[in-house]
Amino acid sequence: MEPVEPDAPIGGRATAEVEERHLLKAMSWWDGFMIALANPGFLVAALGGSIAGLGTTGALVLWLVSVLLGSFQNNIYAELATMFPEKSGGIAVYAHEAWRKYFSPIGPLATFGYWFAWSTVLSISGLVCGTLIAAEFFPNATWSASGGHFHIDLPVTIAIVMLLLVWVFNARGIRSTVWFSYITGILLMIPLLVMMLLPYLTGAWHASNMTWDIGANGGVGLALTWLYFMGWSAYGFEACATVAPEYRDTATETPKALRASAAFSVFVYALLPLGLGGTLGTEKVAADKTFIVFYKDALDALAGNVFGGVLVVCMVAGIVLTMSTATLDGSRALYGIALDGMTIKWFAYLNKHNVPGRGMAVDAVMNIFLVVFFGSAIEILAAGNLGYMAAHFFALTGFLLLRRDRPLWPRPIKLSKAWLPIAGFLAAANLLFIICGGFIFADTYGYGLSKTMIGASVLVLALVLYFYRRIVEDRTHIQWREPTPSVPAGHAAVEAG
Repeated sequence: MEPVEPDAPIGGRATAEVEERHLLKAMSWWDGFMIALANPGFLVAALGGSIAGLGTTGALVLWLVSVLLGSFQNNIYAELATMFPEKSGGIAVYAHEAWRKYFSPIGPLATFGYWFAWSTVLSISGLVCGTLIAAEFFPNATWSASGGHFHIDLPVTIAIVMLLLVWVFNARGIRSTVWFSYITGILLMIPLLVMMLLPYLTGAWHASNMTWDIGANGGVGLALTWLYFMGWSAYGFEACATVAPEYRDTATETPKALRASAAFSVFVYALLPLGLGGTLGTEKVAADKTFIVFYKDALDALAGNVFGGVLVVCMVAGIVLTMSTATLDGSRALYGIALDGMTIKWFAYLNKHNVPGRGMAVDAVMNIFLVVFFGSAIEILAAGNLGYMAAHFFALTGFLLLRRDRPLWPRPIKLSKAWLPIAGFLAAANLLFIICGGFIFADTYGYGLSKTMIGASVLVLALVLYFYRRIVEDRTHIQWREPTPSVPAGHAAVEAG
């Protein structure tokens, strides 16, 4: 099969030789929305830690603030997605398009950081599932083995098995992934709805369980640190943009998926912390050192031990959706950045099912390593969050740059000028969260500056692979600033307004 040359980012000189396969346009906006049903699973991973640090009311308020910020960002990403309907990889690829005119290494930094953060969802969700399964069905299984920095026990073993199963499933193609999302998304919502709504009907919810501990535990510094961590979860529904080339009608269905998923996430991120917090209270959640088993306790308290066990199974099945979404999103990010010349050509490959199989395999191997190295979901989150929040900062500032630099570029969706200062505010807020949560207060209120430095090392690796691609594979020199077109190839300019 003859290789094809995708659009090159440096004046037509850098090309990626890949097999002549293309991402299939097989999805509707509803399919994208169903994939975004994974987002509440991201909340599950971090909610317990936030309640322990902030109190039940404090966690509720900050989660609501974070998901509202994510919703505003999603509206901005709807414009960016329709500007580049053929580009796979989501917001980080849009950031690259905007920034390469000014400093081309921003592209690999944003895209690789974005990929790493999404990929860690696999190990985080695997550990959540492993912990819940062990607590529900094997409470007396206490065996473990350690050596050096590595650790394995029953939850870790279950997580590894799930990682491998999700990898095999996703490698078979997007259509099966979407149907899998329908099933597991519905299963996830059953226990979530129980925890969100049933406490008010059974009388298990008590206002006295709602406490505000932000001031006592650290004040503004604590709040900024948790807003940094929460972005990893509460911004996640932007994944609908990553599969933009795979919607049947990218220009109309991408924004529908983005906006529907944002509205749904606001609903869940408000009601789940409220219902769960009012049922258990801060002390019971904080007493659970895993910050995961308390979900089993809540479901048992609300539905009884037998039905509560059934709900735990539903919850585990639904959390597997987060792993499926992470595989889908992270692999396409690697595929997209390889096509755009930002990392090695090896990733610019689709398997016989027309999905990025190599990226999926790398995701699986890396996450097995993370599971046995950390063994803690919240610590893995802390390691991956730097690149993710940076990608949002570059995408939001990229929105402003594209408005200024490419006024004639076709925009099937064009937001009003009022969104320019909103984008600026959101970018500044995320930068503040990164500086405070990732660095200044990381040791005081977070999970350690060392975790942030792991994320930083991934960004360094991104630059190494970028330079290798340019110098060795493309046999060209590094252009720190790249020329950019004013309109897409083969398109007429549109009237600026």
